[in-house]
Amino acid sequence: MAGAIRAAKPADAEVIAALNRAAFGGEDEVGVVERLRRDGLVAVELVAERDGTLIGHILLSWLPTMMDGRAVKALALAPMAVLPGYQKQGIGGRLIAAALDEAKAAGAEAVIVLGHPDYYPRFGFSAALARNLASPFSGEVFMALELVPGALAGERGSVSYPAAFGL
Repeated sequence: MAGAIRAAKPADAEVIAALNRAAFGGEDEVGVVERLRRDGLVAVELVAERDGTLIGHILLSWLPTMMDGRAVKALALAPMAVLPGYQKQGIGGRLIAAALDEAKAAGAEAVIVLGHPDYYPRFGFSAALARNLASPFSGEVFMALELVPGALAGERGSVSYPAAFGL
């Protein structure tokens, strides 16, 4: 059974924390999720469920972004986690696809991710598209995806990660 993707509920919080601990091996992502929720920055939060067990989680939060002096409605994709025993089964891909659909519905124009350069490009993320965005991150792991064509077009831009990310 493929399982279901659904919106996260407040009652899922402890299970989501345990899932992120298992997937990432620590508390960093757990803290980011808790702070983003507390600060009211969550735009999209979904879980993957199979046989009543949460096996995956994705969170997209509002990320202040500018391009050539204009505001861009952008989201940060972080974190995305799948329980180790369920990885490499397409669950992460289903979470990303569903989250991007929800992001469009929420009015987002772009999504930014710091992630594996061999994984995220299959969903349309591009390091080249993020190159003109000043950020604490750079290189092939810092990628962007336009949900609205041309949203990130320009010469010089920036992203300002909220304090919840602990940067």
